[in-house]
Amino acid sequence: MTTTRVILNFPWISNDKLKGDFFQDTGVTDAVMKIARKELREDKAIREQSLEQLHDWLQKNGDVANVRTEDLFLLRFLRTKKFSVPMAQQMILKYLNFRKVFAHLIHTLDFTSPNILKLLDGGYLFPSPIRDKHGRRVIIGFANHFNPTEHNSSDMARLHFITYETLMEDPENQICGFVHIGDFKGISTSHIACWNPTDFLRIMKWGEQSIPMRNKEVHLVNVPSTVKYIIEACKSMVTKKMKERLQVHVTPQDLCRKVDPACLPKELGGTMPMAEMIEIWKMELAAKRNLVLSSDKMRILNDRGIVTRNGPDRNNNSNSALGMDTITGSFRKLEVD
Repeated sequence: MTTTRVILNFPWISNDKLKGDFFQDTGVTDAVMKIARKELREDKAIREQSLEQLHDWLQKNGDVANVRTEDLFLLRFLRTKKFSVPMAQQMILKYLNFRKVFAHLIHTLDFTSPNILKLLDGGYLFPSPIRDKHGRRVIIGFANHFNPTEHNSSDMARLHFITYETLMEDPENQICGFVHIGDFKGISTSHIACWNPTDFLRIMKWGEQSIPMRNKEVHLVNVPSTVKYIIEACKSMVTKKMKERLQVHVTPQDLCRKVDPACLPKELGGTMPMAEMIEIWKMELAAKRNLVLSSDKMRILNDRGIVTRNGPDRNNNSNSALGMDTITGSFRKLEVD
């Protein structure tokens, strides 16, 4: 059993490297720490110094309450921001504000909730247990496994957030990052209509700077022409870096030319059935469930410390300021088509 888990978790590392010592203060192997040094500038001195500064900042910050102070939690922000402490501080504030603003969508982050468990078992969203050659977890979503007559936007958002929160409790994931794959086969206007356009826009606009994840690639497959308006609208909400990391594929065969099929479920050209991947994932969810639920106690009491590119007027939520004309027009085009 242990050997199987090693193969699943570290397929890009040779057996010789697997015999190496683990870093006691990071929980990852030397091979993964090499990635951290090269891509994140991380070493023991920087890590300890940065964590000390964050702990001190949180202790003195009266605008937040009950923020988790474990090193592993704080490291998700430091690693996402390549150990820039001011940028990590900003991301913590934006993360807490994101959870506050979307509390109506991402409340009760418990994967055992009946609606969430049903959506999970149905195969809407889950990560592959097999990492790619760069050590990244591959998160897979099937649009046609979301039934808009049984589920709503809150179910969708909660499963996404539970997935991300659970994965970010692993230091290896924090360092190596993620690949996202979305299969749009079977998507309909009902899938889009379950969203309030304002919520949809804000999540797209704020998510990248609020959720501490190293998103390395995004692959979309089986995308119908009717959804191109939504994709273009979403692209307008993200950074140039994320736009460049987005690839659209016509068929699963095209996808397999860009993503190692070993990481994919059998339903997308891989070998392991989706149902087996989900069962393995549920064990990981169960192991991290209490940690994910404990995060619900965190609060932002005042957002005055958040700095945006547009200046201090953070509360300008008019349709024009948010780009609502663009997103609403895209939703209408989808309905017309």
